[in-house]
Amino acid sequence: MGKIFLEHPGGTRLFSCAKCSTVLSNREYLVSTRFNGATGRAFLFKKVVNLVVSGKSERMMLTGRHIVRDVSCKTCKTKIGWMYEWAEDDTQQYKEGQVILERALIREYDEQFGRDGCMSTQWWRGRGTKRDKLFWRSS
Repeated sequence: MGKIFLEHPGGTRLFSCAKCSTVLSNREYLVSTRFNGATGRAFLFKKVVNLVVSGKSERMMLTGRHIVRDVSCKTCKTKIGWMYEWAEDDTQQYKEGQVILERALIREYDEQFGRDGCMSTQWWRGRGTKRDKLFWRSS
C-alpha cells in the first residue's frame, strides 16, 4: 500500500480528524466559526493539510450556487467537509479556495511541551466559554 506522507501546519492550537487524530489545520488558518454543515456547526479555514479531494459538483446552498469538492481525511478517508471552488454570487467569492470542516468531525487541541520535555496534549471539546477538558500524555 505504501506510506502516507502527512504535513504539519505548525502552531500549537491544532484541529485534527476526530476519527484518527490526523492534524488538519491550526487556529491561525481559521477564518470563521459561523457556518453550518450537514452535521451542524462548521468552520471555514483558509488552509487545511492532509486531505483527499473529490471531483467537482454543483450545489445550491443557503448562500447561493457553488461548485464544491468534498474533502476527506488523508489517513482514514472519513468525509469531513468540502472546499469551495467557485461561487456565483460576488459577495460569496471570498470562500473560493477555502475549506469547510464540520465541527462534529474534527477536534481542536492545544499542543504544548512541558518542562520535562514530554509532549502533553490538552483536548478541547467546548461550546461557548465553558470547556470540557480531557488530558492525556502522548507516548
